[in-house]
Amino acid sequence: MALKSTIFKASLNVADIDHGYYAEHALTLARHPSENDERMMIRLAAFAFNAHALQTMCNGDGTLAFGAGLSDPDDPDVWLRDFTGATKLWIEVGQPDETAITKACRKSEQVAVYAFHHAAEVWWRGIEGKLTRLSNLAVWRVPAEASQALAQLAERSMQLQATIQEGALMLSSGSRTVDIEPVRWK
Repeated sequence: MALKSTIFKASLNVADIDHGYYAEHALTLARHPSENDERMMIRLAAFAFNAHALQTMCNGDGTLAFGAGLSDPDDPDVWLRDFTGATKLWIEVGQPDETAITKACRKSEQVAVYAFHHAAEVWWRGIEGKLTRLSNLAVWRVPAEASQALAQLAERSMQLQATIQEGALMLSSGSRTVDIEPVRWK
C-alpha cells in the first residue's frame, strides 16, 4: 500500500517591505512521504520570498501556488501563473539537475532555485558552469542553519508571519522566529 501525503495548513501573513507587498495567504501544503519538514518549510519560505510577484509580475491577476513537487518531477515546487495559464515564475527547492533547470527555463519567464542542504556547495560547483547561458535563472543558497531551524516551525496547523526587508526573511510562529538571509549564487 502506497503512503499518502501528510497535509499541513498554514496561514501566512506576508509583509514584504522591499516590494511594498502585504497580504495574507491561506495555504495547504502536501508533504510527500519522502519529503522532510526542512524541505517543506523551504518551499513555504520560497513562497514568502516570491509572493510579491503576484503584483510585480501579474499585477494581481495570477495564482501563486504549490506544485506537485516530489510527486511529479515535471512540476515545480511553487509556481506563479497568470490568468491566461502562462507560467511566469517556476520555483524549485533542493538541488535539481541541469536538465530539469533547463526545461524549467524554457517553460517559464523566470526560474528560481533555492538550494539548502549541507551538500549544496558541492552541487553548485558541479553545475554552475552548465547554467551560465540561462538568463532567466536565479539560484539562491539558504544557509543550512536557517533551513534546519525552519524545520522546527513545522506544525500541521501554522500561523506564520513573514517579514521581508533588505533581502532577508524573518519567519515567525509567535513562539519562534527564524531569520533567513539567502545568498545569491546566480
